[in-house]
Amino acid sequence: MAQPLRRWTVTDLAVDRARTPQSEASSSALSVRGLWKVFGPNAEKLVGTPDLELSRQELQAKSGHVIGVRDVSFDVAPGEVFVVMGLSGSGKSTLVRLVTRLIEPTAGTVLLGGDDLTAMGEEQLREIRRRKVSMVFQHFGLLPHRKVIDNIAFGLEVRGEDKGPRRHRAQEMVDLVGLSGYEQNYPDQLSGGMQQRVGLARALAGDPAVLMFDEPFSALDPLIRRDMQKEVIRLHHEVGKTMVFITHDLDEALKLGDRILIMRDGAIVQVGAPDEIIGAPADEYVRDFTAEVPKSHVLTLKWVMREPGSADEGAGAPALPDTTVVREAARAVLAADGPVRVVDSSGTVVGVVDDEDILRVVVVEQHGDRPGSGAS
Repeated sequence: MAQPLRRWTVTDLAVDRARTPQSEASSSALSVRGLWKVFGPNAEKLVGTPDLELSRQELQAKSGHVIGVRDVSFDVAPGEVFVVMGLSGSGKSTLVRLVTRLIEPTAGTVLLGGDDLTAMGEEQLREIRRRKVSMVFQHFGLLPHRKVIDNIAFGLEVRGEDKGPRRHRAQEMVDLVGLSGYEQNYPDQLSGGMQQRVGLARALAGDPAVLMFDEPFSALDPLIRRDMQKEVIRLHHEVGKTMVFITHDLDEALKLGDRILIMRDGAIVQVGAPDEIIGAPADEYVRDFTAEVPKSHVLTLKWVMREPGSADEGAGAPALPDTTVVREAARAVLAADGPVRVVDSSGTVVGVVDDEDILRVVVVEQHGDRPGSGAS
């Protein structure tokens, strides 16, 4: 049986700044603290040494070790779609495999609904994978000799559930993902998009606490990919599962994510909601990465509003929530005779927005300039 992974202290890893209060971590669906992956012999001996302050290139030149993931900490809230994105080699796929211990972390802790995965032996970990977490990969991994209904039920079969209940559950998932009528087909009789729907249904069949997607749509044609993105959004609305989604595609991340974590060279560059990533990029890397995104499709009114010039400014027009996307607000703002009030979740007026504020974003999109900072 595998020995529990040694959990290095935050002091050892010098990541105090990345920690959140224990109460927040304990209420998270997934909580990751000080996670490292260093590839190479005796990599654990490097933890806590100055060598881990070196860049990837410097460390490899000095010792032959390669940093896959560097000091990563984050929390995922229950029911959240949390997207991890970055270019090839950024460490995003390594990260999702570390979280499920498909590969072993060099250091750090992973809590899944309060269960410490990094302290578990093989049998406990196997049970967690069977019942609490499911993964959907780019390569569907369907069993070619089994029909759709049996592929979907396979995880339940492995768990030891009786044939009748698992067939009933599998049929429910068939209907949920839109595969009704294809239950008796074999995988090679289905299109790529339909095969991925089988993968989704199989992942959902076990009623996991967390669904993890590792670039599941990268191999699909663009039109099918868009359909599958819409399917993930629909399924999330229907079943409300916590989802961790890995992608290299910024448009996909913005479309799916409640929050986005951007990685570079194994480390976190920025974590935030889509409008925060676009409206307040952490550095030039993120700014360049997001330069081509249509700002009006992502920025909300809180990024373009301004303080009222007087107490009654905008009083004659309907108020709009500060979470309204600029594109969606444009019609109401442009149709108003004057400024429109912007309110927060409590109904308090936090700003006003007018034609110029809306059009400024459109001009920025056309000319590629950075938007001016609005009130927040």
